[in-house]
Amino acid sequence: MSSVVRPSSTVTGTFVLSVFTAVLGSLEFGYNIGVINAPQKMIEQDYNATWLQRYGEPIPSGTLTSLWSLSVAIFSIGGMLSMGFRVRMCNIFSRRKAMLINNLFAFIGGSLMALSKLCRSFEMMILGRFIIGAYCGLASGLTPMYVGEIAPTSLRGALGTLHQLAIVTGILIAQILGLEVLLGSQELWPVLLGLTVVPTVLQMSFLPFCPESPRFLYIVRCQEHQAKRGLRRLTGRQEVGDMLAEMKEEKRKMEMERKVSILELFRSPLYRQPIIISILLQLSQQLSGINAIFYYSTSIFIKAGVQSPVYATIGAGVINCAFTVVSLFLIERMGRRTLHMLGLGGMCICAVIMTMALALLDSVPWMSYICMLSIFGFVAFFEVGPGPIPWFFVAELFSQGPRPAAMAVAGFSNWTANFIIGMGFQYVADLCGPYVFLIFAVLLLFFLIFTFFRVPETRGKTFDQIAANFNERSVGGMMDMDMDMDLDKPSTELDYLGEESIN
Repeated sequence: MSSVVRPSSTVTGTFVLSVFTAVLGSLEFGYNIGVINAPQKMIEQDYNATWLQRYGEPIPSGTLTSLWSLSVAIFSIGGMLSMGFRVRMCNIFSRRKAMLINNLFAFIGGSLMALSKLCRSFEMMILGRFIIGAYCGLASGLTPMYVGEIAPTSLRGALGTLHQLAIVTGILIAQILGLEVLLGSQELWPVLLGLTVVPTVLQMSFLPFCPESPRFLYIVRCQEHQAKRGLRRLTGRQEVGDMLAEMKEEKRKMEMERKVSILELFRSPLYRQPIIISILLQLSQQLSGINAIFYYSTSIFIKAGVQSPVYATIGAGVINCAFTVVSLFLIERMGRRTLHMLGLGGMCICAVIMTMALALLDSVPWMSYICMLSIFGFVAFFEVGPGPIPWFFVAELFSQGPRPAAMAVAGFSNWTANFIIGMGFQYVADLCGPYVFLIFAVLLLFFLIFTFFRVPETRGKTFDQIAANFNERSVGGMMDMDMDMDLDKPSTELDYLGEESIN
């Protein structure tokens, strides 16, 4: 991604306002991940009351589990479906206008969830979660795209991590507000869910004062005059010809590189290995079990015998934020592959310890503390590796041509795995009891082995160097196959093939 602002450029008030406004979308994304956790029991009681009012009998246990799992997991379906419209939407409407339009989804979704108790309708709750999921799917692409395109080169790395930091901050805010003494009570949980419209209103109010991405205006729309005006507002400089020259060079390179379709990613030997690695890294993030912790940590702590499960959940949120900041300092020093393996290995060990603690809880009461510590460690190791690393790899394994298709495939894989965890964890937990996290331990071990043997280190390497590494593997593998085939052929056939190639 080419720079649009020189490292020496002054950080202006317009630039700060633009970054803050965009990151509100990431904050709201995190808020809606964490907000559903604390009021689970109260919402289930209202589902039961609604069912009783409609049908004159309590809701069956299996039906309640299905409704709750759907309320959690439908969020991922919304995000998954909106992924397909993200690139087209931001190119048709521009980055800023796309964020403005996306807020309509958040406003509608938040309103439906907030009014579901008053209207005695769990259908409104589920529909609201679906629509807010669609908002978050779009925001997960729009926010980093806009920030990355307006950021100075010297700040792009740090500002690029604001998306993840805002997400975990949103989760923590939701967990704190979900305390029963605040908004997590039987009467106020609709307000807790409805508060998601606050960042929406703020973003809609501030966006008109933020400039459009100059990179988008110049490279995509060919609007040089508007791009100059945006650059001047963002940098505080009147002379921006050197920045336009950089964008012109980037545009030339982009026009030279052919766009790659999703099918080509899997058909071409050049892209097949990188896309498989990208998909499995995304699965390692979601199938690690982290969202089982975020969605169901309160119920897990209750089963573990923790006396104040909501406060323990907040503790996990604090650790989540703290280690997100830690990972920012480690990622360029230790390398992506090393950190990812460290995170996967640590999570695997914590999952095993958590299983042992839950299994021994009845006979050894103090195991509840071990369980709580293992959950804290699980969250910490996630933010060291599997949290931020997979998205770095997707961006670094592909050049400009195949990158949009690769990001779409990676995002779809991520949201699909998120849905599987959200929908299926409660059923599997009821079936497996304290041994449910052994499943995640096995998956984590598999992803660790895969990363060790198949994932290259990308730190400090250009795309050309990374691509050359994959080409060598592909060519080497094809040569080995050809040699094996040749050795199996009789000499007469080899002579014939040689003559055929000459002719």
